[in-house]
Amino acid sequence: MEHVKALRENFKLWEQIVSNYTDTMCGAFEGAVEQTYKMWQVPLHSDNASSPNGSQAQEIPPTPEIPNTPEEPKTKETSETEPVWTYRGYQLRSSDFTAAMVHFFRALISRADFWRSRLDNTTNWAVITTAAALSLSWDPQIIILNTMLVTLFLFIEARRYRYYELYSYRARLLETDFFAAMLVPPFRPAPDWAESLAENLLRPTFSISMWEALGRRFRRNYIWIYIILWIAWFLHIWLHPTTAISWAELTSRAAIGQFPAWLVLLIGLVFNGVLITIGVLTMPLHHAAGDVFPGDGDLFKFPGATPPQPRDQHAWFRPSRQRPQLMALITTDHAEAVGQKLLAEMHRGVTTLCGTGMCTGQSHPVLMCTLTMTEVPRLKALVSSEDPHAFVVVLPMQEVLGSEFAPL
Repeated sequence: MEHVKALRENFKLWEQIVSNYTDTMCGAFEGAVEQTYKMWQVPLHSDNASSPNGSQAQEIPPTPEIPNTPEEPKTKETSETEPVWTYRGYQLRSSDFTAAMVHFFRALISRADFWRSRLDNTTNWAVITTAAALSLSWDPQIIILNTMLVTLFLFIEARRYRYYELYSYRARLLETDFFAAMLVPPFRPAPDWAESLAENLLRPTFSISMWEALGRRFRRNYIWIYIILWIAWFLHIWLHPTTAISWAELTSRAAIGQFPAWLVLLIGLVFNGVLITIGVLTMPLHHAAGDVFPGDGDLFKFPGATPPQPRDQHAWFRPSRQRPQLMALITTDHAEAVGQKLLAEMHRGVTTLCGTGMCTGQSHPVLMCTLTMTEVPRLKALVSSEDPHAFVVVLPMQEVLGSEFAPL
């Protein structure tokens, strides 16, 4: 009982201490809040007016007004000297254009890498089927069937290789004419690099032919698979079931069912001869942009060999064919305004002809202008802005010589 009584006295003592401490803190807090309110209270009457509690209200000095300092506008000289990229009527800052090209380059590398991985898939299929045919069933008929499968994989890989080269060509065009031009004089791209890139984007075309793709993939990968199949087929007909001791016995074993040996050998020679011919005849074709050819490296350099000649300013993979040229015939009653628009904004020569309508018998000026495929949308926009009722005909041209096109 004495222990419980002592605990009760201790609890009462702690309760009294906490109550006193709480009253003290609350009183101090209320006093501070009241003092702060009086300091920031705005007087409602004159300077001699008293507050409701009889004390003088403290006058708050007026806050000095801070003059607004508007942001200094850019001077005309600053805005005019800001670097701007102007092309086809669009104006971009150099930083915006560079950022767009960097993101575009990353997208091209990603697409090319995707198609490059698909090339490895078909090669793996050919290797796996060959290994399975030779390991599980070393039979001439199975080897011939596997040869047909490998040829099918070669055709599929050549088709994928053309898509890979499509995106590699665009990426190489940026590497040689945009990024490399930043590092060496004259520090500017080739005059036709943007035209070549824009044309390939508007109308995609394969940079290499199917024959070149077949020959290149055959020489790089598939020739070794075919050699293994040829050797395996020959060893089988020579050693199975016993070693052939004469040429007649060896050739007779090439027969397959009702097909005589001479027919099987003839078909085999023609088939493999066509493959070898394609591989040899396509060797001079170097239109692929995504490959490094052995002749360009140190693989075939010997002591005393003649050093390679320096290349010209153009990229080695640039297509040798001339880009298709077009001719526009514009029939308009505002020939002067349309012609000046084309001269000023497209920098293309314009020739005025006189035409007469057969139905109305009225004469109308006809403007003739040569241009490229990527300039057609710009031409339509300019003509429509000056004369919405103009009649425009765009014709393909066989060849355009002189001026800004090919020299005479």
